[in-house]
Amino acid sequence: MMIGKLVALIEDHADELTARMVKLVREDPMTAGYRRFADEELGGRARLVYANLGQWLSETSEDHVEAEYYRIGQLRFKEGIPPSHVVMALLLTRRNLWRFVESQGWDTIFDLRQQLDLELLVVRFFDRAIHHAVRGYEAAAGF
Repeated sequence: MMIGKLVALIEDHADELTARMVKLVREDPMTAGYRRFADEELGGRARLVYANLGQWLSETSEDHVEAEYYRIGQLRFKEGIPPSHVVMALLLTRRNLWRFVESQGWDTIFDLRQQLDLELLVVRFFDRAIHHAVRGYEAAAGF
């Protein structure tokens, strides 16, 4: 399975991943700051990641990732979400995605290699997203 096919599989299952993500955020005490939001709003936020994964993983998307997650960090500050909850929500988004990928099963060593290559791209994306979200949060907080 090629990385592009894995990404398409994830994007095609964005609704399923989103529903699972909303449940994770609702249940995790480390994301309690998000509980005041409706499921639709939480789901919309998560769905943007899953439905557009190919765009986010593109090497040319660094400026877009920086701008979007910097903005998200500022917004979370204005919403009163603690920064640790912001980071944990992003980590849960990544873990949820990864559980889905692992559940798909792999037929060959090549498939496994593609899974590992995708994991590296996903980890790099979330590292950048977290970094820029925290920067935006700090800027909004006046640090």
